[in-house]
Amino acid sequence: MQLLDGKLVSASVKETIKIKLAAAKLLGKKTPHLAAVLIGNNGASETYVASKVKSCEEVGMKSTLVRLDETVPENELIAAIEKLNADADVDGILVQLPLPKQISEEKIINLIRPDKDVDGFHPMSVGKMVQGLPTFIPATPYGIMLMLEHYKIPTKGKHAVVIGRSNIVGRPISILLSRNTDPGNCTVTLCHSHTHNLKEICLQADIIVAALGKPGFLKADMIKENAVVVDVGITRVPDATKKSGFTIKGDVDFENVAPKCSYITPVPGGVGLMTIAALLMNTYNAAISK
Repeated sequence: MQLLDGKLVSASVKETIKIKLAAAKLLGKKTPHLAAVLIGNNGASETYVASKVKSCEEVGMKSTLVRLDETVPENELIAAIEKLNADADVDGILVQLPLPKQISEEKIINLIRPDKDVDGFHPMSVGKMVQGLPTFIPATPYGIMLMLEHYKIPTKGKHAVVIGRSNIVGRPISILLSRNTDPGNCTVTLCHSHTHNLKEICLQADIIVAALGKPGFLKADMIKENAVVVDVGITRVPDATKKSGFTIKGDVDFENVAPKCSYITPVPGGVGLMTIAALLMNTYNAAISK
């Protein structure tokens, strides 16, 4: 069993970006600028956005954090995004999800200019991804693909099972794994809460991507020997023994599943770090495309 180390791979991606940015700066090119919009005080979102801002600094990118109150009216958020859309210095815009109930997530995603959509959620970005055209790919699936590429995981002709069908992870990673690329060329089965015989389907899989948000869901008796397991889950579970009062759990029962795997991602230290690295790569690509 070998760990798919998100810390190692994300550091490699960041170093690549850092070198490219240093070279671009010598040529007088602009510094990529990422603007993040954070609404409310959700603990997980706060931590995640802070990590994005810190990562921008590490590679030499500019970042702006726009904070809005949990009770912000939708029209105020729209005005803030339109301002960022119009700012020529801003290359990438991300609005941290989830959004408060008074705001339409679909409306906000559609509002972000496609050429600044570094989260890859805009319908135009999704459509191009489906057609295999150059576009921004959602950061978590993109991060997974970068990780598979780094470790040279064989994917051609393999059976990949994706558990979870969200627009953020499940659907896009199923498309990326099926594309005629490397990594890619998998036969993909997309499973969800209404899938019958899930255990039997998982037992056929060479690669499993668990992205359903249920801690410890994937058990050892659901995978075959030498499977590759990518755990996208990241859930805060109450833990009185921790100073923070919680522990982070993935969707995989890591302790029992890991011994059967050829490769597996840890949680934390796996896909989450790759998500941020992929977001930086999207922001870099947004800036150089101008």
